[in-house]
Amino acid sequence: MSKFIMITLLAGLSLPVFPDTSVELLSERKLEQQPKILVLGVPHFANPGRDVVNVEVEDILIPRRQQELVALTKKLAEFRPTHIAVEWLETDQHRLDELYGDYLSGEHELGRGEEEQIGMRLAAHLGHKRVHAVDWNDYPPGELDDYNWLKWGENNEHQDWVAAMRDPDRFHLSTQLGDRSVGRWLLNVNREESLAQGHRRYFNYAMLGDEEQQPGANWLGHWYARNMRIFANLVRLADDPGDRILVIYGSGHAHLLRQFVRESGAMRLVEPDEILR
Repeated sequence: MSKFIMITLLAGLSLPVFPDTSVELLSERKLEQQPKILVLGVPHFANPGRDVVNVEVEDILIPRRQQELVALTKKLAEFRPTHIAVEWLETDQHRLDELYGDYLSGEHELGRGEEEQIGMRLAAHLGHKRVHAVDWNDYPPGELDDYNWLKWGENNEHQDWVAAMRDPDRFHLSTQLGDRSVGRWLLNVNREESLAQGHRRYFNYAMLGDEEQQPGANWLGHWYARNMRIFANLVRLADDPGDRILVIYGSGHAHLLRQFVRESGAMRLVEPDEILR
């Protein structure tokens, strides 16, 4: 008997004989009970270099881009978000609160990151007391070598595959800002076909492994788990049917977060082009 089946059976034995039918499950929410959510995928403004495929974004602090971000803020304000959530570790909410407080008091100038340039700017514009940190990015269970697809690839003559996976020129991610305004750029980044195309690259990781080790598939599973944790944090944040959540996150997360929203029935998805067009 597999461990998964055993855990499922043990969980069933612990359930009450007469469950409380007044508990409302996510899967049972009616349309009028679902808060609204808009997921805005953003190629990282600050170019932190933490992603597997890193694409350079031009300096967002130059006057032209700052003017465009002011215009973007006004457009996003039309969504009337009650909460703004950003890619910032939930365990560091206190630091985000301090930074936002310093910005409101004039003691901090916005940095390059989208959590500040869009999140804090919009929150201040709307008079929000907080920008919400909803990220989770901890180590996976087990040994790190079980997830180290890079090491496995180098040790098993898959260097060319790994190099191709990490080459930004191999993926048309719609991440080049070019001559477009920031608003038009993000509108293109968040089109369904652009997000789906960007998401397909993750399946390449599953091919890094053999019958003895599957670090690529393990890593990919952890990536899904991370996004599920983020999704759960968003659901907890939206605790009222009238809530409207704006999520500002790295564009690689957007496809899965949107998928989880759709499939769960927990919230109603608002398309970015309804606001940014």
